[in-house]
Amino acid sequence: MSKTNGISARSTRLMHRVHARISTMASPATGFTSMPEPRTIGLYARGKQLVAGNFLFAGHLLTAPKSSMWSLDAPDDVFAQELHGFAWLDDLAAVGDALARERAQEWVWGWIDLFGRGRGPGWTPDLTGRRLIRWISHALFLLRSREPEESEAFFKSLAQQTIFLSRRWRKSLPGLERFEALTGLIYAGLALEGMREHVAPAVKALDRECRKQVDAQGGIPTRNPEELLEVFTLLTWAATALSEAGHQPSDAHVQAIERIAPTLRTLRHSDGGLARFHGGGRGIDGRLDHALAESRVKSRQADGLAMGYARLSAGRTSVVVDASLPPKGDSSINAHASTLAFELTSGRRPVIVNCGSGSSLGEDWRRFGRATPSHSALTLDELSSSRLGKLGKGWREEQLVEGPADVPIEVTPMPDGIKFQGGHDGYRTTHGLTHARTLELTFDGRGMAGEDLIVALEDGDKRKFDKVMDQKALQGIPYDIAFHLHPEADASLDMGGAAVSIALKSGEVWVFRHDGAAKMELVASVFLEKGRIKPRATKQIVLSGAAMQYGTRIRWSLSKAHETGVAIRDLNREELDL
Repeated sequence: MSKTNGISARSTRLMHRVHARISTMASPATGFTSMPEPRTIGLYARGKQLVAGNFLFAGHLLTAPKSSMWSLDAPDDVFAQELHGFAWLDDLAAVGDALARERAQEWVWGWIDLFGRGRGPGWTPDLTGRRLIRWISHALFLLRSREPEESEAFFKSLAQQTIFLSRRWRKSLPGLERFEALTGLIYAGLALEGMREHVAPAVKALDRECRKQVDAQGGIPTRNPEELLEVFTLLTWAATALSEAGHQPSDAHVQAIERIAPTLRTLRHSDGGLARFHGGGRGIDGRLDHALAESRVKSRQADGLAMGYARLSAGRTSVVVDASLPPKGDSSINAHASTLAFELTSGRRPVIVNCGSGSSLGEDWRRFGRATPSHSALTLDELSSSRLGKLGKGWREEQLVEGPADVPIEVTPMPDGIKFQGGHDGYRTTHGLTHARTLELTFDGRGMAGEDLIVALEDGDKRKFDKVMDQKALQGIPYDIAFHLHPEADASLDMGGAAVSIALKSGEVWVFRHDGAAKMELVASVFLEKGRIKPRATKQIVLSGAAMQYGTRIRWSLSKAHETGVAIRDLNREELDL
């Protein structure tokens, strides 16, 4: 996603078009020197929807069973980018029958006819890299029963896109976009006749990006777990392609893979999905396990901090907490005000979640998803713990420009479990208050005790608190602690409103209780899930009250009901639902 809308961005787009036209004047490659095995994993259900003419991209569903994909009127730029990136080829290949192949061939050669001369929105480095990977990976699927002149057009287009990428990858944004561009260039350079000269420069550049973008914790600047998975997947694909072609991946490349793998294991919930923070979703089903298996990295981190997240796990239960400073600057255009928010999953069933990114549902939902109330966290005075703004003139996207400057945390073992303690000062400048959160997970994973503390620590903080209290006519500073529930969790008030029972489809029942210091309500919420055309309705538990003193303490607990079995078979999984 572009970060600026000024002269520089317009100039970059113009030069992409110029180099695209120049690149399509070449007629080099005539075939493959080597054929990489398909490594991408698609979804069978999504492939069947495509075959039926249901195009679900970027939160929009267009139905055109008898029309070409390229005749669709794209509702927005993101929809068009997903079409031109060709990741949907994975889904058609997952179906793999004659009709799916026919659709794939129609749309690939349709793209060559309409856009192969350097036209259209697909001529950007990241989309070109993504497209090259898919075309090369699924070449056997695509070329079956094609005429010689069609095969020639296919190879010619691959070569022209490779030349474009060799000229323009440097203009891709650092991070995922550049990893996509460089991996696509390596793939094409290794696979296509006459393109080998592009491999060495791309490998050198990828080495440099691994050093710059993957830190010692195996994290990336955006702190987006799903984006980290995509980077990891691209690095494992590139390493495997290089090894199979007789090249040795660089030390920096291999070491980046070795650092990321244990971090992804830390960020994976017990249901196999990733924690949903800072614009990331749970990840495409099967991709995380496949990427970890292909990397052959078996190491894992002990419960603790990874990419700024703390993980607590015991029995069938996993808890992931956002326990570090939020991303800053240009790494924060998709970041969320989620400091000290947590998610909890029991077995294969998410229980406590964050609402999600909302980016595929439009700008309003995207902005909604970034705010603190959309997370299982404490919100003070209806203000997010980090605020959104623009760094300067010409910036198109809002960054996190205000927020916590200090997030101390500690994870310690206890005789009966594991304890997380953390705090953040995101409300210190506005209200003089620091938020501290304690989570204690029992050794068997059957219960978690929580405590949220809002406190004015220093004399200056107390003066700020007193000033805000005067502005509030001494009525207190309102707070809300949200616990968003997954849509498949059935929640109801129990014990005369003193508790909430949460029934999972697995048969487990969890019970939420609190100490009575706050008012508890069960109210409506939404779950902003990628791949759907509208938000899913769900509920949230909210503890609300007002901070009247320099210290306010709220205690709560979440535990399995005594009748819930220790081990259960949970095989029922939801199919794709548009």
